This record gives sequence, C-alpha cells and structure tokens, in this order.
Amino acid sequence: MPPLKPLTADQVSALIEEQQLTREDLLTYLRQVMEIRALEDNISSLLTKGVLKGASHLYAGEEAVAVGAVAALRDDDYITSTHRGHGHAHAHGDKAAKTPEAKQEHFNKMMAEVLGKSGGYCKGKGGSMHIADVAHGNLGATGIVGGNLPVAVGAALAQKLMGTDRVVVCFFGDGAANEGTFHESLNMASAFDLPVIFVAENNMYGMSVPWAKVTKLPDIAARACAYGIPGEVVDGMDALVVREAVARAVARARRGEGPTLIEAKTYRYYGHSHSDNRAYRTREEEAEWKAADPIIRLKNDMEMVNWLNDNEFGELEQKVQAKLAAAMAYANASPHPDPAEVLTDVYAPPKTTAADIEAERRLRERVRNSPDMRQISYAQALVEAAREEMLRDPKVFIMGEDVGLYGGAYGATRGLFKEFGEWRVIDTPISEATIGGAAVGAAMAGMRPIAEIMYVDFTPLAMDQIANQGAKNRYMFGGKTTVPMVIRTEGGAGRAIAAHHSQSLEALWTHFPGIYVVMPSTPYDAKGLLKAAIRDDNPVMFIEHKMLYNTKGPVPEEDYIIPLGVADIKRPGKDITLVTYSRMVLRALEAAEILAKEGIDVEVIDLRTLKPLDIDTVIASVKKTGRFVGVSEGYENTNFINEVMAQVNDLAFDWLDAPMVRVCALNVPVPRAEVLEDQAIPNTNRIVEACRKVVQ
Repeated sequence: MPPLKPLTADQVSALIEEQQLTREDLLTYLRQVMEIRALEDNISSLLTKGVLKGASHLYAGEEAVAVGAVAALRDDDYITSTHRGHGHAHAHGDKAAKTPEAKQEHFNKMMAEVLGKSGGYCKGKGGSMHIADVAHGNLGATGIVGGNLPVAVGAALAQKLMGTDRVVVCFFGDGAANEGTFHESLNMASAFDLPVIFVAENNMYGMSVPWAKVTKLPDIAARACAYGIPGEVVDGMDALVVREAVARAVARARRGEGPTLIEAKTYRYYGHSHSDNRAYRTREEEAEWKAADPIIRLKNDMEMVNWLNDNEFGELEQKVQAKLAAAMAYANASPHPDPAEVLTDVYAPPKTTAADIEAERRLRERVRNSPDMRQISYAQALVEAAREEMLRDPKVFIMGEDVGLYGGAYGATRGLFKEFGEWRVIDTPISEATIGGAAVGAAMAGMRPIAEIMYVDFTPLAMDQIANQGAKNRYMFGGKTTVPMVIRTEGGAGRAIAAHHSQSLEALWTHFPGIYVVMPSTPYDAKGLLKAAIRDDNPVMFIEHKMLYNTKGPVPEEDYIIPLGVADIKRPGKDITLVTYSRMVLRALEAAEILAKEGIDVEVIDLRTLKPLDIDTVIASVKKTGRFVGVSEGYENTNFINEVMAQVNDLAFDWLDAPMVRVCALNVPVPRAEVLEDQAIPNTNRIVEACRKVVQ
C-alpha cells in the first residue's frame, strides 16, 4: 500500500485555523519529530557498533503519530506505549517539560535508559522497551505485543470512577490488532464508555509478515463497528492530520461518549529489530514511503503557510544535533547501576511494623481463647473485609465476572452491589486478560481494585497482564510506580467438577517476582488477610479454597488486619513440623489428632501467605522437632512445598533427624469421579502415614 497523498496548502491552512495552532506550535512539533529521528538514528548506529546491547525497536518513520497524538492531550492525560515506544515517550516527556533545561533533562534520561545507565528514567532496569514516567502520566511501554491495551482500559476506568475528565491514549501496532487483548479491551472500553483513544500504528508489517497476509480487512479501523465506536483511518506520516483526528476523539472522550479507534497508516524505516535486514520488502517501496517522510511533510506544511524557511530549518537541525550530543554525553557519564540495585524495587516498601505483628499475635490468641466470640463463615468474613475496606477507602472497588446483582459467586457480593452500586461493584465481560490488565492500569492510575477471576484455573488467561505488567512494572520502571491490586480467585478440588475447575495453581504465581500470594484457611485469616492485601501497595494473588466457603470460625467484630508474611502455628507440638496452608490445614489438624493418640506430637504451621514466606517460623519449629512434613494440594512436581523444603535444607539441615517428606496431589489432571478425585489429592490418611514415616 502506498502512502496517502499530502495535504494541499488550503488544507494545511484549514487545519491550522480549525485547531487554532500557532507557528510556535508547529515549530515544536517539527522539533519533536526531528529529535525522535535523531535519537533513533543514533541508537541504530550504537547497535551497529556494538556499543548498545539488547533489543531496540526503532520508531524512525512513525514520528508523526506520537507527536500529533500527544499534541492533542493535556499535561494531566495518560498514555500507554509499546516495545516501539521511544517516540511516544519522547513526545510525551517533552510536552510535560516546560523549560529548555527540563526538556534537555528529559532527553538525557531517555538516552541513558536506552543504554541501561543508572541516570535513565527507570535507573537502567527497563531499557529500550520499558521506558515509563508514571508520575507525569506515561504509564510505560511493554515488550508484550498488545500488553498495554488492557492497562489503558484500566487507567481510563480509574478516570471514570474518580470523576475526572482525563483521557488515555493507547498506542499499539498492527500486530497487536490481531491479539485477543485488542478485542477484549475495545469491548470493555466500549461497554463502559471509557475515555480511551486507541491509536493503531499500522506500519504495514508485523515483524516480516505483511498486514494483508494476516487479515481480510485492509483497515484496522473497520473493526470499530463491531464495538459500536467510531473508527477512522488517518495519514500517519503527517503530524497535523494525526493531531486533528486525536483531538476530536479526545473531545468526545471528555464528554463521556466513550472510546475511539484511530488507525494511522505509517511506515517504519528500520527493520522490526536491528537484526532484521528487511528482505521481505522492496527498496522501491521503502523509497516511496520515505518520500512522504514525517519531517518532510511537516516542513512542507510550514513552508506552504510561510512559517518556515531553509535557514530556520537548518538552525533547527543544528539545535537537534547539539541536544543529542548533550544527551549522549550525559548517558556516557552516567554510571552503570550499582550491582546492589539488582534486588531493589521488586516490591513496594512494607507497611507492617513489629508492633503490628505483635498486636495480631495477641489478637489471634484472644480469638482462640474466647469461646463466646461470634462465629461466621469464611465467605461472610470475605464479604465483611471487602465492605469495610470499601467504606474506609473510596478508591477500593470490585470488578470481575459475576460479581453484581445477579451473581455473587464469591460470597454474596450481590449485597455489596446493592450497597455500593454498579460503579463500585462492576460486572465485567468474561475477559480474564482485560480484567487483570484493567486492574493494573486502574491501580497505577490511583485506584485500589479487587479484580475477581472465577477460578484459579482461569488465571493463566490473565497471566501476561498480572505477571508481566502488574508484577514487573514497579521493577522495570525503577521503583517509580506502585500497583496496589488484589486478584481474588478460588482454587482446589472437592466438588467433583474435573480438571478445568479444580486445580491448585498457586505455585505458578509464586514463581513471579513482584506479586504476593495469599491462601487463608480460616474465616479469621480470610478477613484479616484480605483487608491487609487490599491495603498493600503490591499486586496480591488471593486464592480461596472452594471447599472452605461454608466453614465457620471465630472472627472479632473490631477492625483488624493480619500482616502479610506471618505464619500461624495452628497447633504446637514437639515431634514433627507439619507445614501446610489453605484447606490442607484442616486435614493436617485431623491428622495431628490421630497421631496424638499414638504419642506423636505434631506442630501444625499454617503459612497463610506463600509470598512473603515466613520461613523463620518454619525454621524455628524444625530446630525444635528435627522433622519436617510438607502438605499441599498442588501437583507434586513444581509444588510450592518443594521451595519450602529447599529453604529448610539450606537453613536447618543440621537440625534434621530424618529426611523431609511431602504429601501433594498426584501428577494427574484432577479427575471428575469422586473416588478418583479423593485419590488424586492429599487426604488425612496420607498425611498420617507421612508423619509416621519421619518418626520411624
């Protein structure tokens, strides 16, 4: 496909008049386009020389899209970006910087981050594909194709919930338009009339595959009709044209009329990455598009209205090169990150103090020793926790599948729907990826979402969003953002509903740095831990066992939280340390009572949170008992108990009097037939036999 035809002098004049632009505005846009080009050409040179390591996906040729779109925004609006995101980051950061010194500082940080230096935007931890400036509204770039679309939806949802008139511009490439997150995101944004503008940068190739080979529709914008929103194709080589289209979409979004899909036809001059020799396209095609170069287009536009001459353009070129040279000098002088930085910024700082831990320990003892304390169900405890936190903090809201008036699978949340309304308890489409990603975006934009995914078996559908965006963003962005979100879900077997609704997949989630994993076993723990998770500034995977909802136990009426990372000794003992969590705590206690009759005194430790892990309580117990048994309903291979055993081996091997033993689910999909399901997961008898084994 050839480039679109350039504007005539009359069309340029009309656009300038309609948008009320000044000569200074156009000079700014031209400077920004030229600076992005200079940055990208410099990065290409550094890659060729081997000075720059890693992957860089260059934006040269597409600059008009970023500059034009960002020019239509206010300083308090948001953007989300992609792996080919240098242009978005520069246009946005340059607009936010109000003085020449600040603009140079921004350019410096861009260059330093690409080079992985400590003076970069993200302290060198994000690099080329993950530049962010969350404090100024750039919610960051992602290396996952289409990964930023649900995040943009969440940021836009946050604006609707907070009652602002801010908008979000979401940049993505043509490849992302064929990802499931594209369709999920447009559908949710449309259904909720969210203030988000989706800007598809169609550069004609997804890596090496031509756009025409992967879709019947020539235009991405044509897909907008499926979601009942406007769709428009624009010339992505002309910043004025892009600005005009985005400005109309922004005005529409600010009026509360919902999202718009804009497709900018553009072209990348370099390959997909530095190793791409572009053998899949002709040099004639490249020359045709370069004749429509964004710099040439904007220069010509300005010359047609007598706002630029050759001398002025030459001076601008010199200033751009001087600015680039200063940025390179800054980046070269910036030190490499201190090796000690490798462990920083993974999690937001803990809010828990030693006094909090001691207060909860005393409360726990009082709960155990108060026979007259009210007894409520695990499900009711969870509802109480959510309600109290929603009353305490207006930023807390619930979103997910089947949570509203007609649902309430998670402990009668329909009552919360009636009390707080449809914009505090939000029924979403069945779109796990966008539920997870929207929670990320809403959290980064200032809210505290509780996102509910019906079964833990379905959480892998949201794994990219929760693990690659939510869990990693703080680290990748140099600790300059927080993602306070809770993913509530249920797991475990026991209801004879077979392999797709019965798994215990907590080990998957403990694998990812940056996210906590909580698995309460009692109503008291469920309420206190959920409240703590909601208040925490990190992503938390909160997994409830489906067979515990109807169990009852003592729960105090006063406000309390249980600090994350504090295990509970559910039963003290001197002969065996039995470590477990969730429903298996009940089985472990049953086994301990049987063994007590045989003179074997078992100490049952409920981890309560798998991350952060209270290994100190486990080690102290092992040093006392000399024996370890671990119990988990997860599959035996890659079970989280294996990690606990590894740490015990590292920290308390000399205190062990017998080999450690684990009791886990068999390495088979959870079967439907009850008799087989009972065989597949740990039961009381298997736990008893394991304990007998370690004392023999």
